[in-house]
Amino acid sequence: MRLASRLAAMAILATPLLAAPALAADTLGTPSGHLRLVAKSADVGVGWTWGSGTLTYGHHSYRFSVKGGSIAAVGYSTIEGTGTVYNLKHLHDFNGTYVAGSGEATLGSGVGGSLLHNGNGVTISIDTVSKGARLAGAAQGLELTLLK
Repeated sequence: MRLASRLAAMAILATPLLAAPALAADTLGTPSGHLRLVAKSADVGVGWTWGSGTLTYGHHSYRFSVKGGSIAAVGYSTIEGTGTVYNLKHLHDFNGTYVAGSGEATLGSGVGGSLLHNGNGVTISIDTVSKGARLAGAAQGLELTLLK
């Protein structure tokens, strides 16, 4: 009897946590596609990020380049990320400068996540795995450009 009460209480407490990912996705807008990217960052106060990725949108795959900068960072890391793209109504709206406030502390390897927004109303929720030695805690701007 006591075990059944504990299980029921745990189920009641866990229900909001199970619904949280769906609620979070609703607040970001309509999922439109997915992406994968690989980038490298090198920083000494002001940093530079470069790389490439693939956007999956409308049953097609599109390659894109990644470049950008950050402030208040030091170190070097390689980043691999996967994410969901929201509110992409037209393919050309993907191009642009995405802004994110993010932080990274990598020594060996680490995980992270970020929300990126561009001026065309597109939002990307991305989860990353990084390797290297880097400490960053600042605003970052990334330019994503579809390759022809």
